[in-house]
Amino acid sequence: MLEAVDIGTQHVGCYEDAAGGEVVARLEELAGPLRGARVLHLNATPYGGGVAEILRSEVPLLRDLGLDADWKIITGDEKFFSVTKKLHNALQGAEQELSAQERETYITHSVRNAHLLEERYDLIVVHDPQPLALPHFYGGDGTRWLWRCHIDTSEPNPRVWGFLEPYLSEYDAAAFTLEGFVPPGFPVERVEIIPPAIDPESPKNLELRPATARRVLQWIGVEVERPLITQVSRFDPWKDPLGVIEAYRLVREEFPESQLALVGSMALDDPEGWEIYHNIQEAAREDEGVHVFTNLTGVGNIEVNAFQRYSDVVIQKSIREGFGLVVSETLWKETPVVAGRAGGIPLQVEDGVSGYLVDSVEECAGRVIELLRQPGKGREMGVRGREAVREKFLLPRLISDELRLYAELLGVSLKAV
Repeated sequence: MLEAVDIGTQHVGCYEDAAGGEVVARLEELAGPLRGARVLHLNATPYGGGVAEILRSEVPLLRDLGLDADWKIITGDEKFFSVTKKLHNALQGAEQELSAQERETYITHSVRNAHLLEERYDLIVVHDPQPLALPHFYGGDGTRWLWRCHIDTSEPNPRVWGFLEPYLSEYDAAAFTLEGFVPPGFPVERVEIIPPAIDPESPKNLELRPATARRVLQWIGVEVERPLITQVSRFDPWKDPLGVIEAYRLVREEFPESQLALVGSMALDDPEGWEIYHNIQEAAREDEGVHVFTNLTGVGNIEVNAFQRYSDVVIQKSIREGFGLVVSETLWKETPVVAGRAGGIPLQVEDGVSGYLVDSVEECAGRVIELLRQPGKGREMGVRGREAVREKFLLPRLISDELRLYAELLGVSLKAV
C-alpha cells in the first residue's frame, strides 16, 4: 500500500478574514454536492517544494468541506528520483537524454507504485511527472484521473516528451498553471487552467510581529542591523542561485554592509539539490555576506516567514518557473520582490506596480539597489502586491477552481456559484 501522509485539521471558516466571508460561503456551496466523493492526491514527496506545501493545506480543507480526501506519496529509490529529476528538467526544455536503462527504471517503479495503489477512489489527482504513468499500469475500474502539471512544459525536450506522452492518454483531464504551458499537440482533450495559491493560515504565512521576526533571524545567525536581501527556493539550477550571488555582489558595491540569505529546501525527490547546494557553498566561500540556510539545519516555516517578512528585498531570480509560490508569499507580507520574468511569476507581479521583473543579473542588481535606496517605494509596492494576492492567489480560490473541475469529471451538477 502507498504511504499516506499525516496531515492536520483545518476549518474553512478560518479563511474569512483573509479571503472574505463571501468567498468562503461560495466555497462551501460549491462543495456541497461533492460531499462524500473519494479523492486522492498523489505526488512524490511529503515535504520540500510547492506541491507538498499546497497539499498539506488543501487536503485538510477538502475533508472539512465534506470530501473523503487523502494524500499519498509514491515510493522510489535514489536511482528512480534521479531519473524523475531528469524528466522534470527535460520537460522544462533541458537538453537531456534518457538511456534505455533509465526508461526501464521509470517504468519498473511506475508498475510497482500502481500495484501499491490498492484503495479505490472516485478521482485521483496525479501531480507532476514522477507518478505520471501510474494510470496506464493501474487498469480501468471507473476511477477518473487528473494530471496536475506544476511546471513550465511549454517547450519540452522532444525526445523525453515522446517517451512520456503516450502515458497521458489514460487521463480524463489535465490542469496547468498557464495556457502557454500546454505543450503543442497535447493528447488530453479536457484541459483546465488553474494557477496555484498560498495558504494565508499556514505557519509560513501567519502574521508574525516584527520583533518576533527579528528575534527568529537573530537566533539563526542573521545580523539584523544590516540590510537583508533574501531568496527562498529549492536548490535548483532553474532558480539561478549563482546568478543571485552575482547580483548581490553588484549590490554590495553600492551597499557594502548588505547581506544575502539563500534559504533552500532539500526535498526527498530531488537528489540534484545536493549538487546545487555544494555549488552554492563553493561560490559563497570566504564571502562573509552570503548565508546559506536549509530545512535540514533548522530553518522551517516560521524562519521562512521571518525572512520574507523582515527582508528589505526578496529576490526570485528564476530562469524557468512553474509558478513560484514564494512570490505570492512574500507579497502577502508586503515585502518588495525582484523576480525573473519567467513562467507564472508575471502572473503574480505587475512590473513596476507590485514589484519588478528582470531578465539579467545586472537588471536584478539595479532594481535591488533602487529599492534599498527608496524603501518607501518598496513598501508601496508591497501593499499593492498583498491586495493582488488577496484577490487572485489565496487557497479558497484554488480549491473553488478545482472543485468545479472535480464536479465535471465526476458528473456532479453544481449550482451556478
